[in-house]
Amino acid sequence: MKKVLIANRGEIARRIIETCKKLHIETVAIYAEADAELPYVKEADSAFLIGPSQVQQSYLKGDDILALAKREGVDAIHPGYGLLSENASFARKIEEEGMIFIGPKPETIDKMGDKIGSRQTMQAAGVPVVPGTDEGVLTLEDALEEAQRIGYPIMLKASSGGGGIGMIRCDDEQALSQNFVSVKTRAKAYFGDDVVFLEKYISGGRHIEVQIFGDTQGNIVHLFERNCSVQRRNQKVIEESPSPNFPQAAREKLLQAAVDAAKAVNYRNAGTVEFIVDENNDFYFLEMNTRLQVEHPVTEAVTGFDLVEWQLQVAKGESLPITNQEDIHSSGHALEFRIYAEDPKTFFPSPGKISRLDWGSLEGIRIDAGYEEGNSVTPFYDPMIAKVIIQSDSREQAVKKAQQFFSSVTIEGVKTNVALFQQFLGANAFMNGTYTTAVLPQWLEQQKEEK
Repeated sequence: MKKVLIANRGEIARRIIETCKKLHIETVAIYAEADAELPYVKEADSAFLIGPSQVQQSYLKGDDILALAKREGVDAIHPGYGLLSENASFARKIEEEGMIFIGPKPETIDKMGDKIGSRQTMQAAGVPVVPGTDEGVLTLEDALEEAQRIGYPIMLKASSGGGGIGMIRCDDEQALSQNFVSVKTRAKAYFGDDVVFLEKYISGGRHIEVQIFGDTQGNIVHLFERNCSVQRRNQKVIEESPSPNFPQAAREKLLQAAVDAAKAVNYRNAGTVEFIVDENNDFYFLEMNTRLQVEHPVTEAVTGFDLVEWQLQVAKGESLPITNQEDIHSSGHALEFRIYAEDPKTFFPSPGKISRLDWGSLEGIRIDAGYEEGNSVTPFYDPMIAKVIIQSDSREQAVKKAQQFFSSVTIEGVKTNVALFQQFLGANAFMNGTYTTAVLPQWLEQQKEEK
């Protein structure tokens, strides 16, 4: 593998370029018009305009990306996360053209991309799933009947959804009636599939996921868990490892269930198995993300491994660098914060030019940034400016270090959630480590009431 095309943008493109440079692999970047000045375009060995700023006319044009890859004679394509990363058709076409898709097998992407199908697969493998419907719900009448059987509150979900899109909590019949058609319509618009299903809403739940890795020799290991319960609009904002206040016996069961899930689909390359964990530490399968996750640096911080390097090695047909689970260890504590160009009160995007960007002088902080001072955050894509990864020997020390870091950061020209992190890190709800997926909305509501 001498030349890799990165079918992505921003910070994840920079992240992949970094490892490729370390391994002396040539990189080819693609960019839409709005991204022409971003750092990753300059850091790649070569970069090509792929289309206009709109994502449907650029980064989602799989055939155009494939044609460019063939023209440039690349050996492999890395899809990053989002965009085409879980598009089985794109992965299949890459392999049909004799290039390597740096990710799982296309049939695995297909199987696990359908959330109803993945539920059925996990049930057959003995992995607990959230009580819900095992088939698509076609009509509102059927949905109301099934919700009555399951018991409110329920989550109405798009079978092909992801990233928090196409899912909504319904507390009663009225809410389900109001949202049923709109969720189906949204699912059709975003994913080309309007099939929806119902799952029991697990109140007091924590969102805990497990990093798994498999190779072509049949080896499958886990790289421990990440707690991703600090969320806004069902999307993660803070992730940490290890998950705080999680008994070791429950942790070991969860990690084994993730490995069982991966074995059930003969998993290859990097993936994540996501669970919801209730107040009794019983856990239920939510979904499998068949790609590298945004929050993979959390795992890198506690294990010391380069997950992109692992991806490249496995994609070449090599075995995992470590195949014995007992030889994989986690040490210390790591936190990741997603810094967004958004209004911290409404979470609406705040596009604009970053007139000043100063990360402060605190040492030992990893910053995976997609933008530099002078770049513009445009309204065409997810407005994440950077990910900040902070590691220390203990959770208490890592949180304290994070508080110091955010008090020294300066970002001007766009609104950001930096001030929100400054305040939230001192909240008892976060400090005590017992928080659930409701922690951020509840804390924000409390802040309003106190004012």
